[in-house]
Amino acid sequence: MPISTILVVDDDPRTIELIRLRLERDGFRVLSAANGQLALDAIRVEHPDLVVLDLMMPVLDGLDVCHILRAETGSNVPIIMVTARSTEDDKLVGLESGADDYLTKPFSPRELSARISAVLRRAAPIDPERPSIITHGDLVVDLPRFHVMLRGETVSLTPTEFSILAALIAEPERAFTRLQLLTRVFGYSYEGMERTVDVHITNLRRKLEPSPSQPVYILTVYGVGYRFAEREHLDVISS
Repeated sequence: MPISTILVVDDDPRTIELIRLRLERDGFRVLSAANGQLALDAIRVEHPDLVVLDLMMPVLDGLDVCHILRAETGSNVPIIMVTARSTEDDKLVGLESGADDYLTKPFSPRELSARISAVLRRAAPIDPERPSIITHGDLVVDLPRFHVMLRGETVSLTPTEFSILAALIAEPERAFTRLQLLTRVFGYSYEGMERTVDVHITNLRRKLEPSPSQPVYILTVYGVGYRFAEREHLDVISS
């Protein structure tokens, strides 16, 4: 199995070293950057498998880095945001910027390593026995290739966004609660907020829906959660 490369971005050398020791012990290759601009340079050259990104940094902060990666470069590299800010609104802002997960300081390096492994699993190949390509109108979701096309154009999704979309589209008409989606995507050990799902759904709708305020693909089930559109409009292609 190839070794995953993790880029750790933080302006505190002690924090980087603590994280490095744990991640290398767990079998990861670790790169580091001390600010947002250096992080962007490293991502473009090294193409890491995941980025651990501090929110508060000089030159460019974590939010700026996320926005640049997602909006300007179209990169879907997994990002775990790390910050001392602990309010719910701060967490949601980080997710809205395109982060896949959010960890609040102080945290244990062991927990961070577990979160990294969970995010990387979401970017792992899909079970080959599942349908390989699912289409709905102009939307095409290629599960093994982690590839989404809308009206013939590639749509860049983060691993978390793709995992939520895959869960919904694989069982059209099923209404998922937010907790069920959290469990499906993050696993039973994830203790995140249910509002996390709302942020990822909003991001997905912004990328997929002709009119995000009037969705045709990802529908709200009031009092429950979310579901994908009706099965009679869904075409499944098996490899």
